[in-house]
Amino acid sequence: CSPGWAKRTNASRRACLVARYGDIYAQERLEAETLLRTYISDMEMVQRIIYIAAVESFRAAKKAYRQFKIRVRETLSLGHSEPESLEDNVLDYIVRHEDLYDVQASVNEVIRSMNINPVISFPPEIDFIVISTLIRELCRVAFSMQTLTPPLDTAFGADGELFSESKYYRSFDSDFTAAFVAYHVWPALMENDIVIAKGEAVTKR
Repeated sequence: CSPGWAKRTNASRRACLVARYGDIYAQERLEAETLLRTYISDMEMVQRIIYIAAVESFRAAKKAYRQFKIRVRETLSLGHSEPESLEDNVLDYIVRHEDLYDVQASVNEVIRSMNINPVISFPPEIDFIVISTLIRELCRVAFSMQTLTPPLDTAFGADGELFSESKYYRSFDSDFTAAFVAYHVWPALMENDIVIAKGEAVTKR
């Protein structure tokens, strides 16, 4: 692959990753929801758990990407004499070697973060590892999204925020006259400050 290959394939990779994010929402998310429902009867808690898993997966993958990029830059800079194209070479290397990303380390980090999150509770005999398939897929797609120019990320969401039609779909059990978000079901996907894929939220009075 010639230098700049990652940038030339940016549009096609972006389209694939956005589609994959939608697939995870439609498939792995629902599978995780079904799995959690066997342990937790409270649907709101189940949805909060999945939302937090998604947000934490992006956080862990972004951290892993930054560390991975530093290591690659340090290695490639040793034999590099053209600083203006070093970043292109670093990006090309990461895109071609995404299989070197230690996704399991990120999954473990997400589960640790969830275990100490005060918003979500889980029966003590069960571990968040039961939804590790969802977490793994989210970490993978989040890591790959960091190789895009510009990178994609999840929108910040807070309980009680003003509901945004441009950012979220309302869940079917929402109060459609309510103006504020009670809790989030799935994060919106953002490119800088532009919504690329809507998330899902519950609105209640």
